[in-house]
Amino acid sequence: MFRHKGNTRTLKHNLRIATLLSFVAGIVNVAGFLAVKRLTTNVTGHFAFFVDEVFKLNFWQGFIYFLYIFFFFLGSFVSNLLVEIISKTSNRLIYIIPTIIESVFLFLLAVFGQFLISKSPDILACSLLFTMGLQNSLVTRISNATVRTTHLTGLFTDLGIELSQLFFYKQKDLKDKLYSSIKLRLTIIAFFFIGGLLGGVFYSVLKLYVLAIAATILIIGIIYDDLKLKLIRQNRNQKNDHIN
Repeated sequence: MFRHKGNTRTLKHNLRIATLLSFVAGIVNVAGFLAVKRLTTNVTGHFAFFVDEVFKLNFWQGFIYFLYIFFFFLGSFVSNLLVEIISKTSNRLIYIIPTIIESVFLFLLAVFGQFLISKSPDILACSLLFTMGLQNSLVTRISNATVRTTHLTGLFTDLGIELSQLFFYKQKDLKDKLYSSIKLRLTIIAFFFIGGLLGGVFYSVLKLYVLAIAATILIIGIIYDDLKLKLIRQNRNQKNDHIN
C-alpha cells in the first residue's frame, strides 16, 4: 500500500492505506482535542479563529492560530521535500521514511505529552498538526490525490456529489468507477470515526499515551508492507527458478 504509485495503484491499495491512516488520524484528532481543546488534524477552523483574533486586535492569540496553520503546512512541505530527495536514491524508501518520522513524533508526544499539556499546550498542538500535515501530504502524493485522511469536510462533499451521480450514471463502467470511489470515501469516514471512538475510550485510561497506539499501527503497516513485498519477490524468484 505504501510502495505502489501512479498507474500501479489499485482500489485495494488505496483502501488499505485509507484504512490505516484514517484510523490513525481519528485517534490523533480526538486525543489532541481532549488534551488541549484544539483541532489537531486540520486547519479550517483555525483560520477562522485567526481572522477573528486579528479583528479583535488580539495579535498574540492570532499569532498562535497562525502557528497552527503554519505547522500543518510545514508538515506537508517537509513530507514532500523528503519524498523528492529520497526518490533520487531509493524508490523503496520514498514513503517509508516520512511515515517513520510521523511515528517517531507520535511516540515522543505520547511520552512527553502530559508535560506539554501543562507547560506548553500550544507546542503540543503544533506538533500534532505537523504530523497530520506530514501524513496528509504523504497519502495525497501516494494516491494521486485520491485519498485524504486527516479531515472529513471534503470527503462528505465528494460523497454527496457521487451519491447524487448514481441517479444519472447509467453506463456500467462509469457506475463501477463511481461505486469504487464511494466505497473508498465511506471507508475513510468509517475508520476515522472508529479511530476517534477508540481514541476517546483509551484516552480516558492512557491519556496521551494513546498516541503510542497510533504510532505502533503505522509501524505495523510499514512492516506488513515490507514483508508482503519480500514474499512476492520470493514467490516470483521461485517461479522463475522453476521455469528455468
